[in-house]
Amino acid sequence: MTVESALLRDDLVSEMAILGRAARNAASELALAAPEHRDAALRAAAGFLRSQSESILAANAADMAAANAKGLSSAMLDRLLLTADRVEAMAKGLESIAAFPDPLGRILEERERPNGLHITKISVPLGVIGIIYESRPNVTADAGGLCLKSGNAAILRGGSESAQSSGAILDCLQAGLRQAGLPEAAIQCLPTTDRAAVGIMLTMNDSIDLIVPRGGRGLIERVQRESRIPVMAHLDGICHTYIHAAADADMAREIVLNAKMRRTGVCGATETLLIDRSATESHLPAILKSLDKAGCEIRGDETVQQLNIGVPVKAAVAADWDTEYLDSIIAVKVVEDLDNAIAHINRHGSQHTEAIVTGDEAAATQFLNRVDAAIVIHNASTQYADGGEFGMGAEIGISTGKLHARGPVGADQLTSYKYIVRGSGQTRP
Repeated sequence: MTVESALLRDDLVSEMAILGRAARNAASELALAAPEHRDAALRAAAGFLRSQSESILAANAADMAAANAKGLSSAMLDRLLLTADRVEAMAKGLESIAAFPDPLGRILEERERPNGLHITKISVPLGVIGIIYESRPNVTADAGGLCLKSGNAAILRGGSESAQSSGAILDCLQAGLRQAGLPEAAIQCLPTTDRAAVGIMLTMNDSIDLIVPRGGRGLIERVQRESRIPVMAHLDGICHTYIHAAADADMAREIVLNAKMRRTGVCGATETLLIDRSATESHLPAILKSLDKAGCEIRGDETVQQLNIGVPVKAAVAADWDTEYLDSIIAVKVVEDLDNAIAHINRHGSQHTEAIVTGDEAAATQFLNRVDAAIVIHNASTQYADGGEFGMGAEIGISTGKLHARGPVGADQLTSYKYIVRGSGQTRP
């Protein structure tokens, strides 16, 4: 490291420390703020998103032009793109978050001890949450809004490709905070797109209480490897849809088409299709024709390749069963029965979202109980793996871990708890 680069890093460390202290102070203020003030800030921010829609879209157009010039994939471009409808969805998301009950101060447990001590367990904010994400500028609104609702300060680091879009959205969030009389530092973005800032952020355990990474495997692995702060994350969205022998053929076709092709770049998109051998000839041709017509590349096992139904099928290789494509590609495998399907999913899945299509309630119950995933679904698309669809208003991401929170992470999942003990002079014998 040269003397010049060392000085630049020192400056960045100092700047990040100032940002962290401001976030910590803001978190203390938010924890005591009345819920109506936090909700007012959310509704005001929604109003600013609408009134500044043209500016946000102009910033996004600049990001999209740069991303196209860099040759980003179609999936990444779809994640980056903002439209008038997507800006309106962000605004509605903030209003939906504001309309939810206050997640703070909830009595989670309450008991009276024989010695007269009264013990109450109540929900409290986590403190300062650092969110690191790629491409999707809408995460700026979702993450900032959920942290604000739950009384947490947020330090956001979006991808460099979405810097202008995220900056325009942040302006609206901070305008909402100002209008509600809350500190702007409650929601901040890192002051630079320099990757070194992420490394510094991951060491700021005196200022940040939780890191939430949202992005590709490279980002998640780096955060888990380098962070000195607890991490809530998922590595992949290798999601399966399993067509059981008792599935309705039309339902199966519609669900698979939606689960794969509605939006291929989301983590809840189905990447592997499993189907019972006994349902292959009756169900699979229509499913594959529908996918092919929608522009999906099909990679099949030997049985699928031999169907000869006029649809191109590439030979699947071992890596296909462990790949999150985030693109118009699906791997298709024929299994013997329910047990084989569950074994395949538990071996190759990423504990994100798994679905079964069947009219057999007993088979569905077995699947739902035995598959190890944060979300398991019967007779519906895996694309419902979304906090908004779960009635949370929005989400920071889907947690596939088993500690603290699992599945969609909304405002309730961004709280911790403490015990309040009230006595009348008791001393322990």
